[in-house]
Amino acid sequence: MKKLIFSIFFVLGIAVTTEAQTKPVLTATIKTPNALCESCKTRITDYLKRYDGILDILVYFRKGETKVKYITDRTDIEQIKTAIANCGYDADDVVAEPEAYDRLPKSCKKFEDGGGHPKPKTPPPGNQ
Repeated sequence: MKKLIFSIFFVLGIAVTTEAQTKPVLTATIKTPNALCESCKTRITDYLKRYDGILDILVYFRKGETKVKYITDRTDIEQIKTAIANCGYDADDVVAEPEAYDRLPKSCKKFEDGGGHPKPKTPPPGNQ
């Protein structure tokens, strides 16, 4: 009987300890307006995978945004934006690192810099 009670308390103790180690997880959406192709998506995803605390990265290059799921105890949104900027892309209010941006292929640069991503033209009203 004592072994049974001891075993129950032992299992409960492990369950409580495991529950206490759950880390808060957040998902952030970051505007990445100059990440507009599959190559950009791969570059950002590969670069962010190196960082501790980042669980999931989804780059929606057609929308120009990146969703990142991360553990708040290990990283924060500003570090993630800085990492994206260090990769060569604008991230919300953080401007791309100039040297990293210069290393991007011409097709991944902004249209105004001679790149291959023109701004989408909106059709005139009534011609939809």
